[in-house]
Amino acid sequence: VREQNKNVLVLDAGDLNTGRTESNLFKARPDIEGYNYIGYDAMALGNHEFDNPLSVLRKQMELANFPFISANVKTSGGAHLTKPYILKEFDGFKVAIFGLTTKETKFIGNPEHVIDLIFEDEIEVAKKFVPQLRRKADLVIALVHLGIYDSTRKGSRKLAAEVSGIDLIVDGHSHTKLDTPIVVKHSVTDHRTPIVQAWKWGSMLGMVDLFVQNKRVMDYKFEAIPINLKEVEKKPDGTEVYHFIDEEIPEDKELLRQLEPYLAKVKSSLSRVVGEAEARFSYDGVREEESPLGNLVADSMLWHTEYLGVDFALQNGGGIRADVPKGQITEGTIHEVLPFDNSVVVLTLEGETVQALFDYMATISTGEGAFPQVSEGLFLIMNGETKKCELIMINGKPLDRSSTYKIATNSYLAAGGDGYRMLLKAKEVYDSSAFQRDVLIEYIEHLGGRIRPQTTGRIQII
Repeated sequence: VREQNKNVLVLDAGDLNTGRTESNLFKARPDIEGYNYIGYDAMALGNHEFDNPLSVLRKQMELANFPFISANVKTSGGAHLTKPYILKEFDGFKVAIFGLTTKETKFIGNPEHVIDLIFEDEIEVAKKFVPQLRRKADLVIALVHLGIYDSTRKGSRKLAAEVSGIDLIVDGHSHTKLDTPIVVKHSVTDHRTPIVQAWKWGSMLGMVDLFVQNKRVMDYKFEAIPINLKEVEKKPDGTEVYHFIDEEIPEDKELLRQLEPYLAKVKSSLSRVVGEAEARFSYDGVREEESPLGNLVADSMLWHTEYLGVDFALQNGGGIRADVPKGQITEGTIHEVLPFDNSVVVLTLEGETVQALFDYMATISTGEGAFPQVSEGLFLIMNGETKKCELIMINGKPLDRSSTYKIATNSYLAAGGDGYRMLLKAKEVYDSSAFQRDVLIEYIEHLGGRIRPQTTGRIQII
């Protein structure tokens, strides 16, 4: 692209952290080295930038040859955590790029890591910055981690509808696959702002051509370029052949040389086979309904803590990030399924708090990371319209508000993550210090190494 165009910006909408094992084990160092090699201009702070302590984030920012930007994330003292915006000067015009991070990070980020941070309202911050930036630059780009949703009252649609003067919004967070920009008209002025997003996992390169005349954007063009994605062709004999969707892009040999040591280290350390899956455990539905993979993870925590008399286990769907494919299961597979460094925690809760827990579960919309996956010993009927739990059975008995219960969960939820603030009212907290990943590996081995997907009707949504 740079060979064909003299004015190029390379932008990233955030969530550098938490993905493949090669990234997780080295705290995104290989990612940043790759970004440096490519020559990124800026990256927005995503909510997953707070999966690690702030000390890790600061080291990442030092390693990067480009700025992490966000105008609405501040320290408790009121200072910006990082640069709110940058200015880039080209031949004949200037471009301002400002960053925004979803304010939901205060609730969906690791509570221990965001406790001393302030996430200001994205719209109010943009209303303050955009007029200032228009005086400093000819074009204003919002590089944001807000998400694209159907409602104009949420995410980047709301930003475009309520803040005039933004020439382009480059968004992330919702992993939306766009073939054409979404254009939103400001609620008062006639200003129209295109919103673009390039899906997820580096699967596509989003390319926007802005045509500038007299220091104004006169037109634009958007293209979503697949990065060596393939589609399957089924032959008459039942065999499958994969073809590149677009032209194959040759790997950069120098960059490959730089990154291969990370691959080798992971392969050697996580290649041990721990079991075999008789069929694929998909993570596709873990934010929407009871899932065999969610059952497996929750059951592993219950099994690990049964000596403590735990009644049931709870896992958030958003904490599960990859399939367990059919066939051999390695330690590396489990690291991809559970990429977060969460331990198994046992909470002692009064019955009233457990009731509040289930009341909250019933309000969680499908598709949200907070969506519950639960262990055996629990049966729920949740009404999707009234947002109420109509039936709660724990070990075959109705919930007793006067009783005390023990639950096993991950350290993220135990700290009030994903909105599970009622868990902070636990009478007793015991952190087993055992990582979820290790517990799941031990559980698979306990089951004899062979596992198969199954659901048992633990959650019914009516």
